[in-house]
Amino acid sequence: MLTKVPEVTVVFWVTKLLTTAMGESTSDFLVKEIDPVVAVAFGGLLLIGALAVQLTADRYIPWRYWLAVVLVAVTGTMAADVLHIQFHVPYTASTALFAVVLAVVFVWWHRSEGTLSIHSIVTVRRELFYWATVMATFAMGTALGDLTATTLHLGYLTSAVVFAVLICLPAVGYFVFRLNAVAMFWTAYVLTRPLGASLADWAGKPHSAGGLDLGDGPVAVTLTALIIGMVAWMTVSADRTAARRPTRP
Repeated sequence: MLTKVPEVTVVFWVTKLLTTAMGESTSDFLVKEIDPVVAVAFGGLLLIGALAVQLTADRYIPWRYWLAVVLVAVTGTMAADVLHIQFHVPYTASTALFAVVLAVVFVWWHRSEGTLSIHSIVTVRRELFYWATVMATFAMGTALGDLTATTLHLGYLTSAVVFAVLICLPAVGYFVFRLNAVAMFWTAYVLTRPLGASLADWAGKPHSAGGLDLGDGPVAVTLTALIIGMVAWMTVSADRTAARRPTRP
């Protein structure tokens, strides 16, 4: 089986950041329009379907992969929000809980496969570990972003600035200090979630909450359109690259 995840490029990081922001705004819109528990259950069913589509592929196919990421973003965000809204779990507790879950997945994955590198996602078992990790990062990142913005009273814009600075540290660690590439990747990956969520909340939330009051629905629609455009561009680029490859005799 060929690798099932995209190459880590600027396009990857931009699209990943868009999905984190879109997941936040879409989740906030849905839990207000319908019962939160029903929203999580319905999102979970869609996520299972998207993961099934992704797992049956024998290689990286942009629309399959990013569809799964988008639904992880939406469902993971709703799950984290429901813990706080419906069950009144403090963001400090949910952040710690999801951090422990993420650590457990990392340890289990490494002990089972001997590596956490995304370049090694060439078996079904490794891909299952990968998606479990992705889901844990989205849930933890959601809780962490809300923790800084509301519990610590930093606000959405200040939180976004803080996470924008923090996400630069793994890049500096890798390119300047030559720190472990896998560790730096996953550190940056985790931080994209609270960064994107803070930006989405800043754009969508009302002025009274420190936002631009654009509305969660319009922000979600705009981000969805941008993601579709990025995935279409990646698909065309992949097809052109495949067409230029020489045919074996």
